[in-house]
Amino acid sequence: MSSYQKELEKYRDIDEDEILKTLSPEELEQLDCELQEMDPENMLLPAGLRQRDQTKKSPTGPLDRDALLQYLEQQALEVKERDDLVPFTGEKKGKPYIQPKREIPAQEQITLEPELEEALAHATDAEMCDIAAILGMYTLMSNKQYYDAICSGEICNTEGISSVVQPDKYKPVPDEPPNPTNIEEILKSVRNNDKELEEVNLNNIQDIPIPMLTELCEAMKTNTYVRSLSLVATRSGDPIANAVADMLRENRSLQSLNIESNFISSTGLMAVLKAVRENATLTELRVDNQRQWPGDAVEMEMATVLEQCPSIVRFGYHFTQQGPRARAAQAMTRNNELRRQQKKR
Repeated sequence: MSSYQKELEKYRDIDEDEILKTLSPEELEQLDCELQEMDPENMLLPAGLRQRDQTKKSPTGPLDRDALLQYLEQQALEVKERDDLVPFTGEKKGKPYIQPKREIPAQEQITLEPELEEALAHATDAEMCDIAAILGMYTLMSNKQYYDAICSGEICNTEGISSVVQPDKYKPVPDEPPNPTNIEEILKSVRNNDKELEEVNLNNIQDIPIPMLTELCEAMKTNTYVRSLSLVATRSGDPIANAVADMLRENRSLQSLNIESNFISSTGLMAVLKAVRENATLTELRVDNQRQWPGDAVEMEMATVLEQCPSIVRFGYHFTQQGPRARAAQAMTRNNELRRQQKKR
């Protein structure tokens, strides 16, 4: 029998109930607190279950976060800052470093003609910078100075020789003007089949009501003059995509359709692609940059539509899978070749 087992033998006949009867209420409370199972390192438990409640005071009221932050800030301002062990006086100690002059050995000294010596002695920093660039000393200047001196036939460097790269001056680019298209007039012209209206451009108009876009697609079903329809960045979703799909099944004059940068999901894109198969006049289709990636099934459907629709010669979408991308590229090459042969005839 080991020494540890011998040590445990003397506690075998102890009566726990008798010991508990002799404890005071304070000792029983302390024992109950010690027997609580707590795991302070378990981050999945709330803070109140990771440690014992040692608060003896009763709460004074509900938590006021703003008042607590204000109290902490006030307390931090009232605390006296610790004095520095060595007070700062601003006195400079030691001697400044002076780089020693390097004497050029006699074998490294270069003797130029008096005319060149005089020209270099009176040359400006800009001229020295251009000469260094022409001689290929690109380590003495920034990349911008080097390429400006090489590409330009005149002296354009005014900063002098310096290897410190300086940022180019920012050229502000003005914002694009808002789309001035009057949606109500466009809708009226489409309904009346106006022969002068060949392009409908509603790009970047984000406050178009969904019923108005649906009415536009409904009016496009019978229109015979509009050749291009662009709904880029109009916050269109699946309802508009379904309306566009219904329009493609009946319209026989539209040649270009652009619905990029919208909120169309894979379901809406699939409906448009299925409708394209029933349309023989569409030559350009752009559906890229939607809110979410449509998925592998939609990309495979895109490649299949391009293979089955020889009329489409321009398609706007960035494929993420190699298989559909290769099929689409091959189909577009074939479609453009067929179009070229038709023009020759």
